Amino acid sequence: MKVVVKKENIRLDQYLVEELGISRSQVLKMIKNDEVLVNGKKTKSGYNVINGDIIDVNHEENNDILPEKMDLDIVYEDEYLLVVNKPNGMVVHPAPGNYHGTLVNGLLAHGKLSDVNGEFRPGIVHRIDAYTTGLLMVAKTNKVHETLAKELSEKKTYRKYIALVWGILPSDTGEIDAPIGRSPRDRKKMAVVAGGKRAVTHFKVLKRFEKATLISVTLETGRTHQIRVHMDYIGHPVVNDPLYGGRKLIDDTGQCLHAKELGFTHPVTHEYMQFDSELPECFTDILKKFE
Repeated sequence: MKVVVKKENIRLDQYLVEELGISRSQVLKMIKNDEVLVNGKKTKSGYNVINGDIIDVNHEENNDILPEKMDLDIVYEDEYLLVVNKPNGMVVHPAPGNYHGTLVNGLLAHGKLSDVNGEFRPGIVHRIDAYTTGLLMVAKTNKVHETLAKELSEKKTYRKYIALVWGILPSDTGEIDAPIGRSPRDRKKMAVVAGGKRAVTHFKVLKRFEKATLISVTLETGRTHQIRVHMDYIGHPVVNDPLYGGRKLIDDTGQCLHAKELGFTHPVTHEYMQFDSELPECFTDILKKFE
């Protein structure tokens, strides 16, 4: 597996935890066993990666990323890109220990994808968590991928989420501007931490229930678990979130968080395109319990 670094000044072990979605202990074991090379050389876990570094992960298990026929919910498609509505529970791309059943496996069976992000993330311009549902844009060519990624980094891509959060939000609208980084207490989690990367979340109340609030959320930045971390930070964690908030789970379908709307300028036609999607059944089933 080959990974091209797109970040600066982050430890090698931390970078691989974030990129591969595996535990730090797994990463440290691979580094210790000389299964991780940076620019062709053995490197310590504390090495600070820089933009353009090439990381080779030579894990012993069979890590071939194979096409798998899936019934994907493709909202839009042309010869340059597609927009897919990701279902609940589906991981976006493979990682060590999880090489099958991901969205990438299904996309590979569907057709051509860009390879800007290496063999593990072909076509993937941006990600959402396994138990977050909703819209993702996927690139078929490298040029289109780079243009979409640039628009995303310049905060020109429109993304609106719907979330059900615990408690009653007192204000109809709000902004959360708090830096996010890896939690020092639990490496599986992100947290609002001093020295973290700037993260800005905007929310608007759609409906208040007795014990929860339905909100729409738009993002200025795209940090890992951003909405889940920010809502937990202000004391209103996402309902049914198994990682944040410490609340009793309603079922095992994951957090009530859906990437509902996605808008961007087409890299080739330069037409602005916007897509919408319905809340999935796993979300609406929980919502009915509060209505």
